[in-house]
Parts: sequence; C-alpha cells; structure tokens
Amino acid sequence: MSFSAHIITLFPDLFPGPLGASVIGRGMADGLWQLETTQLRDFATDRHRTVDDTPSGGGAGMVLKPDILARAIDAVSPEGDARPRLLMSPRGTPLTQARVRELAAGPGAVIVCGRFEGIDQRVIEARGLEEVSIGDYVLAGGEVAAMVLLEAVVRLIPGVLGAAESHADESFENGLLEYPQYTRPQSFEGREIPEVLTSGDHGKVAKWRRAESEKLTRARRPDLLK
Repeated sequence: MSFSAHIITLFPDLFPGPLGASVIGRGMADGLWQLETTQLRDFATDRHRTVDDTPSGGGAGMVLKPDILARAIDAVSPEGDARPRLLMSPRGTPLTQARVRELAAGPGAVIVCGRFEGIDQRVIEARGLEEVSIGDYVLAGGEVAAMVLLEAVVRLIPGVLGAAESHADESFENGLLEYPQYTRPQSFEGREIPEVLTSGDHGKVAKWRRAESEKLTRARRPDLLK
C-alpha cells in the first residue's frame, strides 16, 4: 500500500503545487504515494459556510471552530485509520529528519492546515492532533508548511528518488550537515575542484567529505554535535 496523504484546508486549489513537479510529482504519477484534499468549508452548516468565530476572552483575529473541524477530521480519518493526524503549527514540535523518516515508513498522514489565529484547543485534544512546526516563524496558513513536510517525507519513499544512496549522505541523515559538492568544469573563475575529489582514491574522498561535514557542522550548527 502506498503512502497516502490527506490535507484538510480552506485552500485545496493550492495543491499539489510544487508536489506535482519533478521527482515528487513523478512518484505520485507512478502510484508511489497519493494526495487528496478536503475543503473544510464543506463541513459548515450555515449558508455562509462559516468555519471560524471570535476568540473566547477577546483578542484579534478569528479561530477555527472545533465542531466543524472535528466533522472534517472524522470524515477523512475514521476510527481505525492508522495514519497520524498532524497540525501544522508554529508552536508545534520542530520537524526533524528523524520524524520525517518515521512518517515515510508509515501508511501516510492526515494534515490539518490552520488559518487565522489558530484552532480551538478542544479539537486538538479530542482528535489527537500532533502539532508540527517547520521553523521559528509564522506563515499565513499551514498549506506551505504541509508541502514542506510532504516533500521531505515523500522523497524518502523507496523508488521516488531512485537509488537509496541519493539521500544517504545528505544533511541530517548522519547527524551532520552535508559536505560541499563540486562538478565540472575543473576550473571556475579561478576556483578549482579540490584535488582529492579527482584523485580516484575513494578512501581519501570519504575521509575528506567527513572532515568537511564536521567542519561545516561545527561552524553552522554546533547544536547537532551535542
């Protein structure tokens, strides 16, 4: 069974967007993963298809209503659905490559894209939503964040990138940032490809790459070395 992603959003027309391009899109076309979207407004009950209301206790903005979102989640992810329910949120647990690998090895995910000031806390608790953040900043909604998460996950599904070696040495896969990459021409504006990379000595190449990864990680992400 292929990886199945289902997005609950107010803007389903945004999808697949970049997920329909390049190797990710080809993987979907080849049946290696599936993507569906659900319009949250379809679960509103009034003629205006209202999905939000003012925050209890006052304050700016609007909050997505729990009853409407709960109906959407129940329709998309009925009892027995093994897929995790994710909520893209800046207050969520930071997305890591380790979590990406876990998701890629699973049956898929149901992803809720928030808007406005957020989502009623009661539906987060009642439907077991796992809040996930892609960084310490705020977007207008969860759709772009959902695309980021899905691209990171889907590219790890066997067959999407081709050879497994395609991502084995990438940043975060082994706890380090990826080493610098080079290709022809040998000389570019007076800058040369490091001699070790054209030496043909695979042992020396591997040692150089490891050293460069460690150097970059110490300089840019020392937290990873801890």
